[in-house]
Amino acid sequence: MLGYRRDIETQRQILWKILSENIVLHQVIKEVQTFGYDNAYVGAGCICQSVWNYQNGYDPMYGISDIDIVYFDTDLSYEKEDCVIKQLKQRFAGLPVAIDVKNEARVHLWITERFGYVIELYTCVEEAIDTWPTTASAVGVQMKGEVFSVYAPYGLNDMFGQIIRPNKVQITKETYLAKCTKWKAKWDSLQILEW
Repeated sequence: MLGYRRDIETQRQILWKILSENIVLHQVIKEVQTFGYDNAYVGAGCICQSVWNYQNGYDPMYGISDIDIVYFDTDLSYEKEDCVIKQLKQRFAGLPVAIDVKNEARVHLWITERFGYVIELYTCVEEAIDTWPTTASAVGVQMKGEVFSVYAPYGLNDMFGQIIRPNKVQITKETYLAKCTKWKAKWDSLQILEW
């Protein structure tokens, strides 16, 4: 599979090529750097799913239900995050996919109610990415000027190898299994590893 078991710099270049060919995602990645947060990333499912679509010859946006934009702001007010959400949703209103925006500094305030477990306050956006549900989807990308960078705490091999491995730092078995079932129905080439 393209990119699998290559060195990290080669993988970064391949990833940028793939994401550049996804016109919708490429637009978001390029524009996110202009909204005022140096630590903002586009990440999670939309990144790995773009790779799987490219590898399998699917439409670049096939199966992508939303584009995740994450950032970190020490202003923990709902009002401030809501303002950023509205700003970005308005900016990307013409896209054929939803935009999901989160201030990762606020996640500890609502995650217990939504998922039933408690987490500590994240201290940076990268710390949040470290906890994302699978090693293949724990990936954030960003542009600073014309420089493309990748934050992938578990590397990129699982993503390029279409290997779904649980990242047990935070999620539950039920969340992982639900994600696996959903993804396998869309990308039957995925290798799902047991919990």
